[in-house]
Amino acid sequence: MEKQLKIYFASDQHFGAPTPELSVPRERRFVKWLDEIKQDADVLFLVGDLFDFWFEYKTVVPRGFVRVLGKLAELKAHGIEIHFFVGNHDLWMDDYFEKELGIPVYHRPQEFTFNDKSFLIGHGDGLGPGDKGYKRMKKVFTNPVSKWLFRWLHPDVGVKLAQYLSVKNKLISGDEDVKFLGEENEWLVLYSKRKLETKHYDYLIFGHRHLPMVIKVGPDSEYVNLGDWIIYFTYAVFDGNTFELKKYEN
Repeated sequence: MEKQLKIYFASDQHFGAPTPELSVPRERRFVKWLDEIKQDADVLFLVGDLFDFWFEYKTVVPRGFVRVLGKLAELKAHGIEIHFFVGNHDLWMDDYFEKELGIPVYHRPQEFTFNDKSFLIGHGDGLGPGDKGYKRMKKVFTNPVSKWLFRWLHPDVGVKLAQYLSVKNKLISGDEDVKFLGEENEWLVLYSKRKLETKHYDYLIFGHRHLPMVIKVGPDSEYVNLGDWIIYFTYAVFDGNTFELKKYEN
């Protein structure tokens, strides 16, 4: 009997925030979830902001996260296909995941097809109308010169400073990230509808908003926001036929 396809999606864990010590219980819960989906997962999508801050020096990466990294390596060795999307908090991700874990890293939305269903997947930061201040700031942060200058800071200084600023930035997620703004004001809803004007997608899946949402944006299309692992502990699963947004209760 043919095995049923199982694809899992999760986003916005922000591990390391607000402090490494307070982050550990959330990391343990996430690792427990990863251990459970290992039994039937074919594909896992991590859709951004797995870390509250991440920067790769040539020979150094931020301290910690061994539970998560080890479990991802285990899932990969088990034959599970894993895809990693960079978010606005871990946007300085380079090739560490690709070289150490064999996990591809994406900096922009990507298209996938499973069982004749089409998916557009991305973190969601800087997409759609508005948020011009962040879009300008992102260009500065991702500029090669900015990255080169930051790399000259000693990791003990650079990482500590960046972690402080990252947590201070709206305390992981601001009030606007946990309130539904209405369909006409949700930037990613507007972005999804605009994308559908030129190409059909069955599911347009994003993170970033920290708010679990499933909104119909076309006759046969749904916009999905995956929520987070700070307040909601939500994830999504596609079994080859149906798509569900769920809460991890364990």
